[in-house]
Amino acid sequence: MNIENFIKNWISASNAFDIEKYLSYYQSEAVLDDPSVGRKFEGHKGIHQYFDSYFIGYNTHTEKVKLKVIDEVTAHLEVQFTGDFPEGKIGGTFDFEFKEGKIAFVKADLIH
Repeated sequence: MNIENFIKNWISASNAFDIEKYLSYYQSEAVLDDPSVGRKFEGHKGIHQYFDSYFIGYNTHTEKVKLKVIDEVTAHLEVQFTGDFPEGKIGGTFDFEFKEGKIAFVKADLIH
């Protein structure tokens, strides 16, 4: 698995608001933990809700700032978010765990 290409394509699906393609990057039982919103989103149903609320709902676009591939199953991504939220622009991070070529767990957080 080429993590750099995977992340590039995952961001592209996110920025296109293509929910089906976005979800295809996740294991069906994946967990997205976002302490900045105070909850975990489980499985495609939960991640769909997260994406709809915080990305589509706020017209959020993601730009890669820095990607650190730690090993073949983990990576750390720093991003810049822009959208229709009070700050208008804010930094964020994603810590990924991959399994069988898809995201099994990701911790998302905002940088204030």
